[in-house]
Amino acid sequence: MARQNYLFTSESVSEGHPDKVCDRISDEIVDLVYRETRKVSPGDAERYAKVSVSDPWKVRVACETLATTNRVVIAGEVRVPHTLLKKDANGEVLLDKAGAPMVNPAKFKSAARKAIRAIGYEQEGFHWKTAKIDVLLHGQSPDIGQGVDSASDRQGEEGAGDQGIMFGYACRETPDLMPAPIYYSHKILELLAAARHKGEGDAGKLGPDAKSQVTVRYVDGKAAEVTQIVLSTQHLDASWSSAKVREVVEPYIREALGDLPIAADCNWYINPTGKFVIGGPDGDAGLTGRKIIVDTYGGAAPHGGGAFSGKDTTKVDRSAAYAARYLAKNVVAARLADRCTIQLSYAIGVAQPLSVYVDLHDTGKVSAAAVEDALRKVMDLSPSGIRRHLDLNKPIYARTSAYGHFGRKAGRDGAFSWERTDLVKAIKEAVAN
Repeated sequence: MARQNYLFTSESVSEGHPDKVCDRISDEIVDLVYRETRKVSPGDAERYAKVSVSDPWKVRVACETLATTNRVVIAGEVRVPHTLLKKDANGEVLLDKAGAPMVNPAKFKSAARKAIRAIGYEQEGFHWKTAKIDVLLHGQSPDIGQGVDSASDRQGEEGAGDQGIMFGYACRETPDLMPAPIYYSHKILELLAAARHKGEGDAGKLGPDAKSQVTVRYVDGKAAEVTQIVLSTQHLDASWSSAKVREVVEPYIREALGDLPIAADCNWYINPTGKFVIGGPDGDAGLTGRKIIVDTYGGAAPHGGGAFSGKDTTKVDRSAAYAARYLAKNVVAARLADRCTIQLSYAIGVAQPLSVYVDLHDTGKVSAAAVEDALRKVMDLSPSGIRRHLDLNKPIYARTSAYGHFGRKAGRDGAFSWERTDLVKAIKEAVAN
């Protein structure tokens, strides 16, 4: 029997946190490649067929970003359309010494600068206009590529881009079926970021870099009250004290928590170390993929270890984690359980998952085994099946880079499609049969 009375804590970080700046840039690169692929004309597709891609299904991106004081380094392996490649005066794609097409850095640098500007960095130590940006992207290794491509030729469907395990989770603690601590930690920073971008009073003097942390007391298994609130936020006015920062941010925190009560003896830790003026990559180096718990369930569910940002969706670290959340959310939305954890596992070059595991945490109205069987019936869990079902071959990923990949609203353009609950009926029918 699971514990019913306890404290649980999750943290979030803002879009301006150094690691999140890197996640945003890496996902802007993914979006750029998908957008450019859609622009390729039939004639150019034929002309550059040997050195580039013109089909979103063939896109490959594995992009890592590092950011520090006025410096950004973008590295990784890609397979991109000809519009992102270097060409000579005759329009022929230039090849490197290994015979691979060379990437033209211009559009990648532009995407990075636009991301930094959108976040709001115009500081002496990190400025969208003056930061030096190095693009070290190169062609995808054929040894890695064959895991997807040759598997497709052999099996009729693409294989997983790598081995690994992925988890999905859903519960009844919030309207979006997310754990309360991470849900509210994100909400606080989202509201503060919106106020900062609008220039709303003193909130307009906050900086882009911030972290939040919320501790929730659970009583009889349900989120009852907040007992600890931690917020550290960059501020551009060096004269501000911790007390002044609390005065500015407390109304937004209370708004974010909504109907969840704040305990009478709640401890507030607002900028507990004092002044926080130097922030972002100027204050601390950032890297893609270092906030995987922030990106998912705040520690309330297992994590397979793979990051999401900077990867196209042949990488099951991303696509299968989305599928696992999608299925878990639909199981809970179908009222088959109050909590659901799903694990998927894959091997490189193999299309179908090696295993599907479901844990209903003693809240199930049916057996976990019955749900496992049903999930395989209602959705093709091969990488191509996931990409097709959730329509993932789109430039929809920059928005995922901050405030979590889960618990978001599905967009009309296909963004956050894994948050839909359109499988409820199919799962119920599959379990019944």
